[in-house]
Amino acid sequence: MKNRKHIDLKTICSLTLVLVLLSSCERGLSDEAVFATFPNTADIYTDSPVGLTDEFFKSFDPALGANTEAFGTDDDVAFEGNSSIRIDVPAPDDPNGNFVGGIFLDRGEGRDLTGYTALSFWAKGSITATIGLVGFGTDFEDNKFAVERQNIQLSTDWRKYIVPIPDPSKLIQEKGMFVFSAGGFDIIDAVPNGNEIGYTFWLDELKFENLGTVAQLRPAIFSGQDLMLQTFVGSTVPIFDLDATFNGPTGEDITVAAAPSYFDFSSSNTDVAFVNELGLIEIVGLGIATITAQLDGVAAQGSLEITASAGLESAPEPTLPPENVKSIFSDVYDIETASNFTPEFGGSTTDLALLLNGDDFFLSYTNNNFTGILFDNTVDASTLTFLHVDVYIQDSSGDIGLQIRDAGANQEIETDPNTGFPIGDDKDFRFDLTGLTPGQWTSFEIPLAGDIANQKNNLGGIILTGGPNFILDNIYFYRE
Repeated sequence: MKNRKHIDLKTICSLTLVLVLLSSCERGLSDEAVFATFPNTADIYTDSPVGLTDEFFKSFDPALGANTEAFGTDDDVAFEGNSSIRIDVPAPDDPNGNFVGGIFLDRGEGRDLTGYTALSFWAKGSITATIGLVGFGTDFEDNKFAVERQNIQLSTDWRKYIVPIPDPSKLIQEKGMFVFSAGGFDIIDAVPNGNEIGYTFWLDELKFENLGTVAQLRPAIFSGQDLMLQTFVGSTVPIFDLDATFNGPTGEDITVAAAPSYFDFSSSNTDVAFVNELGLIEIVGLGIATITAQLDGVAAQGSLEITASAGLESAPEPTLPPENVKSIFSDVYDIETASNFTPEFGGSTTDLALLLNGDDFFLSYTNNNFTGILFDNTVDASTLTFLHVDVYIQDSSGDIGLQIRDAGANQEIETDPNTGFPIGDDKDFRFDLTGLTPGQWTSFEIPLAGDIANQKNNLGGIILTGGPNFILDNIYFYRE
């Protein structure tokens, strides 16, 4: 799968409740069925784990950089009682892993959390650092009702934090009690946490609560934007940037990222498109449809107007051997590095959607003036000679400008906010994608030449200008 770390399209199964049928020797099967119920235990960790599995902390994958030695408990520090959770966040260059994170799981079949409005906990840090994310609903299985609050700012004093539940009525059997990530980057979105040194923080009194001070729900899809997308019959488009904002106990706004299963989606024309339970828009016919949503009965800000045309053929399948390729986006090759496909440069008007057509993924750009693909880790292409990209347009759009960018001495891409052009000591090579024919794929082999030729060991990203509407596939560096 392409872009595994930024766009998660993991199949989520629907929750099945156990149906209990009452019976007796005289009556046989009862005419009344009773749904199974689950405990409503609120506490997760007070002085010890409450109702959690024996190894109650399950770490993220060490292969992704997770440090499995950084989690523990502390009998010398506590907000209440005599114990707390202690997390020693590693430095970015720690050889055992540059971040710590994982989940707590319920010991049984799950808990009924319908009577609560928020997850709460007390925390403090050894320094005023930032925790990349905290939340609940992640169980390393379906993650159907996952909720995340990002960038929690710690104090060196104990403070209370909450993560509102978007719609408690959905949580009749939840197993994922807690999730967190802190350190080198956020495991979900791979964003830097802003701390360049290791530090320690403590968690205590971790529980679910019914707080009457969590109110004024304001949900959103597509970050509250009204978007337009040209797509194709047979493709699938994920709904992204779903969140819910609440007014918190101290009057501050608290925004959480919420899984699609919390939302109720609608299509203005189900003969063209409908949304399945995974939050994926399935394009089934020609025409126009607008996708909207509600959360707990409140209309969500944001929408997507879809114009569907005939099916999109796959791009030509690459045939180069994998050892000659460092891939950025392709179904054929493993990715060299995760990338940020939506850098949101100042002044950018670009909308991006990930299209799924059968087993093929595509990047669909709309209204592009300039945007970028920024690599999480620089790519060493010193032994490679070309960049390959496949381009598809539906109509006679303008030419597309492509820049291959060096990360510069400071290891960052520095871009003029108005033009997308490099500033500082960055090097680039610019290439115009011309001669495009509407309704078909065009393949480009772009030499790693010009100013970038002597900087190929430190490639930091690709800048895209113009268009404005186009689709990309099979973006990779290679040698013949």
